[in-house]
Amino acid sequence: MRTLQGIISWLAALAMLMSVTGCGPANEGAPTIGFADAFEDSTIGQAKEGFLAALRDGGFSEADKTLNVLYRNAQGDIPTLTQIIRYFISQKVSLIAACPSLSTITALQNTSDIPVFMMVSPTPELMNVTDAQGRAPGNLYGVGENLAYIDTSFALIPRLVKPEGGALRVGLLFNQSEPQSVDAYERLQALAASMGITLVSRPVNSTADVKLVAGALLHEDIDAFFANPDNTVFSSFETIIKACNEAGVPVFTSEAGLVARGAVAAYGADIYQWGYQAGEQAARFLKGEPLENLHWEMVQQRKRSFNPTAAARFGIEMPAGYEPIQ
Repeated sequence: MRTLQGIISWLAALAMLMSVTGCGPANEGAPTIGFADAFEDSTIGQAKEGFLAALRDGGFSEADKTLNVLYRNAQGDIPTLTQIIRYFISQKVSLIAACPSLSTITALQNTSDIPVFMMVSPTPELMNVTDAQGRAPGNLYGVGENLAYIDTSFALIPRLVKPEGGALRVGLLFNQSEPQSVDAYERLQALAASMGITLVSRPVNSTADVKLVAGALLHEDIDAFFANPDNTVFSSFETIIKACNEAGVPVFTSEAGLVARGAVAAYGADIYQWGYQAGEQAARFLKGEPLENLHWEMVQQRKRSFNPTAAARFGIEMPAGYEPIQ
């Protein structure tokens, strides 16, 4: 007879299995795609909305019975993410939509045959998925981003934050296990030095570390906080913004979606449009365009945005060209 603990463990395993396997395609004859989100996040979730909207505009939707979508979210668990990708492969999906970089990397590690359409991901080089000749995987498509745009976002801080004495001190968290996070940190470290800004940085390894590390960082007399573009910051942003607001420290970022969640301002990609751009390319593939005609692309739409409530909280007057969030 099973113990209570054994029953609980069995139910948990069954629930995870059901969440990964799910049901078969509902619309017979329609193409089936797998969409993998690495974790739950309101900002990154906009990419999925954009991706599916582009497919719908291209003639593919579950509502019209012209598409089957297998959607799974790994909730930040890497083994589950791997299991999700392998399930998609077993279902012989037409393509894998991967968001953000963790999903992209995991998909590429598990298949070289099924097309992978990335979004909210850095360039192949920044993800360390290129070969010895610097070539991206042959099955990688979708839309990526480099780090040049974060210079514009970071350079906004000294224009808007003027400490009374001494050099401007900007706080930053970065995830040591995410290559693009480390690359962004190193880029910002060099940029801060060239601008006479003191960058006060602390590493974090997971979302569980953020509250404690952010609290320690805020005791380092920082004048502003820069939200580094990485998965840990995205998924822990409410923790970061709450701590910074309580400490009277304005938050800046390079991600437009984080402005809606409380950051003062950003110059960066529109996450919905990022997903839409990737979805447009996927729709071309589903319509029969040969893969040799498709290649991964750079983000096309970036915007300058600010949060009026956050700006007012810190008495910040935004320069021309920055649009208030809707």
